[in-house]
Amino acid sequence: MIYLRSFLFVLWLIVTVIPWALAVLLASLVLNSTQVYWMCAGWLKVAVHGARVICGVRWRVHGMENVPSAADANAAVLLAAKHQSTWETFAFPALMPHPLAYVFKRELLYVPFFGWAMSRMDMVHIDRGRRAEAWSKVLSQGKRLAAKGVWVIMFPEGTRVERGEAGEYKSGASRLAAAAGIPIVPIAASSAKCWPRKSWLLRPGVIDVSIGAPMATVGREPTAVMKDVEAWIEAEMRRIDPDAYR
Repeated sequence: MIYLRSFLFVLWLIVTVIPWALAVLLASLVLNSTQVYWMCAGWLKVAVHGARVICGVRWRVHGMENVPSAADANAAVLLAAKHQSTWETFAFPALMPHPLAYVFKRELLYVPFFGWAMSRMDMVHIDRGRRAEAWSKVLSQGKRLAAKGVWVIMFPEGTRVERGEAGEYKSGASRLAAAAGIPIVPIAASSAKCWPRKSWLLRPGVIDVSIGAPMATVGREPTAVMKDVEAWIEAEMRRIDPDAYR
């Protein structure tokens, strides 16, 4: 049954993303960047709710009070999230009350329809093969977006990690937050319980998303800030997904 439900979910993504992406490409000729963002976020809501209905993947969000409300349009933060699955990349724009800007590898822009729609949003796409140039772009574009009130989101581990494991937490997110003068908000998510890394087999269950209190970055050493982010996320992962750490 898992194989059948997962196949139907992937089919659901394909069937819905093609017309939605084409609509985004056309609409982007007349809409502003915020309107294009919310149009794309609409498809992500379709995706995560499709996973709930077809595959039984539900979620609980704890700590939403730790991010600015939708009414506080100019309060920027940097979200630093645990990365185990494709699920959180789909879910965060669908769940958050404010536009987000991902820092992501530019190769995703070449994915038919999905990547084409992504290219119409104001986000930060980088060439990982050119590290110095990539960081310069992250810094300049990240500061520009934060100044506009956009929430930048980064995965400090850099890539998806196996359930129950921790990657190397790099300080790029805390460096950007400090340079932009904004707090960093740690997020733990037990997404691999239902949607494992590098897999399209989804299992029914509940994903817990836990949002921590904002951490000040200005005047602090970015490496020390990231150590605090890592400590909070990894401790919270053990609380929300204890079976993975036995």
